[in-house]
Order: sequence, then C-alpha cells, then structure tokens
Amino acid sequence: MRKISLFISFILLVSCTTQKEPVVPGIVPHTVKEVKAPTPAAPRPANVIGAVEKVYLPPMKSPFLSRIDTGATSSSLDADSMKVFERDGKSWVAFTVINRETKETHTFEKPLVKRIKVKRILEDEHRPMVEMEVKMGGESFKANFTIAERENFEYQTLIGRNILSGRAIVDVSISNTLK
Repeated sequence: MRKISLFISFILLVSCTTQKEPVVPGIVPHTVKEVKAPTPAAPRPANVIGAVEKVYLPPMKSPFLSRIDTGATSSSLDADSMKVFERDGKSWVAFTVINRETKETHTFEKPLVKRIKVKRILEDEHRPMVEMEVKMGGESFKANFTIAERENFEYQTLIGRNILSGRAIVDVSISNTLK
C-alpha cells in the first residue's frame, strides 16, 4: 500500500511540473492608483499650549521660556536677593529677577501673599508667595507665584495649575505656540 501511494505521489508531482508550453516573461500592465490630496490638519484650538511657552512678567520687556507643568499646584519664579521686610505693618518681599537669556534685570517689591510648603525630593521648602502681573499669549492677568532660587532648573519660571486651570489645555508634543 505504501508503494502505491508513493507511486501516485510521484506521478502527480511529475505531471504538475512538466510544462507543455514555455512561459514567456511579459510586462505587467500599468495600473493607476488615485492619490487623494492630504486632508489639512484641523486647526489647533486657541487655548492649547505646549510644554514650554514664552511668558512675560511686566514691566520686564523680554520673555521667559517657562515650563508648563500640570503636576504643579502653583507657579514658581526664579528670584535672587530675596528679603522679607515690613511696610505699613504688613510683610513684603523684595527680590530681583534676571532674565538668563537677555540679562534684563528688574527688582520687585511685592506684598507677601503667604508662605507655602513646597514638597521637594530631599526636604520640603517654605517659600514666599507673591502676586505678579503675567502676560501669556494675548492675555494679561495677575497670578500667584512662589519665589525661590531656581538657578539649578532649566527654566526660570514654572507655570502650574493655578494659572492653567480653566485657561489652557496642554499638549506636551508641542512647544512655543504663544506669541
């Protein structure tokens, strides 16, 4: 039985591989595929901003590249020479802001809003908080910033949820969308 099935398999194999007519190579007919024009990307909503944006702190003229951080509760500003003092029975803070890019310098004196505890990896910090004038895109407003020496950070300002909430949506895949 086994010999018969091997013989039948051999016959089938030989009959399939033997050709009666030679195969002549030919040219494949050209087919035209219709190419659709790419659809333009939907315009980005005006309130979508990127991971890094330009922020102005009037009266300073040059912008600060700021890290947009949805994980931060409050915004923060790099300040030098901080001094807490009393004026008319209330606590004030004097500090100097130097734009690292342009070297523009301005000394601010602001009422102390409060001191807040900022959680850090090694140890928590207590930072003064002040109200600052801010300009982002075409909008000007006042917002609270903690002030601290941020020279070890890449960005001099950090924009947190206190500014972002209800104002902007953050798309981390883009940057520098604001004028």
